[in-house]
Amino acid sequence: MAQRSLLYSPGDDREMLEKAVETAADTVIFDLEDAVAPDAKDEARRTVQSTLDALDDPEPRLSVRINPYDHTGREDVDAVVGDVRNPPDSILLPKVDDAEAVEALHEHLAELDAGDVDIVPLIETAAGVISVEEIAAAPGVTAVAYGDQDFTADIGATVTDDKTESLYARQKTVVAAAAAGVDALDTVYTDIADTDGLREQTAFVVDLGFDGKLVIHPDQVPVINEAFTPSDDELEWAEDVLAGQEQASEEGAGVFTVDGQMIDPPLVERARKIVDRAEAAGIR
Repeated sequence: MAQRSLLYSPGDDREMLEKAVETAADTVIFDLEDAVAPDAKDEARRTVQSTLDALDDPEPRLSVRINPYDHTGREDVDAVVGDVRNPPDSILLPKVDDAEAVEALHEHLAELDAGDVDIVPLIETAAGVISVEEIAAAPGVTAVAYGDQDFTADIGATVTDDKTESLYARQKTVVAAAAAGVDALDTVYTDIADTDGLREQTAFVVDLGFDGKLVIHPDQVPVINEAFTPSDDELEWAEDVLAGQEQASEEGAGVFTVDGQMIDPPLVERARKIVDRAEAAGIR
């Protein structure tokens, strides 16, 4: 399934959680971490529990962002996985510095007989960026997400409009995810009113190789979904490439042309990814 847009919703607000599920987001994240005040954590757990159990086959995938595992994350998992009839599809694990926290969560889910619940580590620290290859390859991981605000604060970077200070972290996250065969998810765009800026940044991270983007407001979802969905022209090119590759294989040819462009194996792989993305988005 596509994970183009992953929409956060505060875990202590039942009405907002239910509204988020009705949006066009591919995944809705019930947030028990940053969106919830410290003295509201227990109530948020109960709200997420009751909301999960009240939802009957929701359209988007559901995820829960727990608190850091070595703080109250383990208690969060017990509450939203172990004590519910309808556990989420995935757990978003914040502030991951190394693979040990992921491995501990994976073992915990197995103990709860919830091994089919995916794990999405959030790379938000310098240590997490350094260890992202091991984190992405850890058991149970299906995607890794980059969190810009915490990362830039951790390294003391000056935040710029063009985000050059986070380019290395983004690229390393994408490369690690590709090597591990999992999705790479980009950070949130915090200026809700700046649709043009969101569109520009999302196009940029699509070009970097990201598969989806975290979202903080429902109005951002259509822009992000569109950016991560292949255009008609892209899909037509990809299908022509794959058809040409099949014919070339039958003829024993190594390379071939499409519309005058020489096609070699890297472009064939690019075409396959476009088709896969189109199928995941439901347009093919």
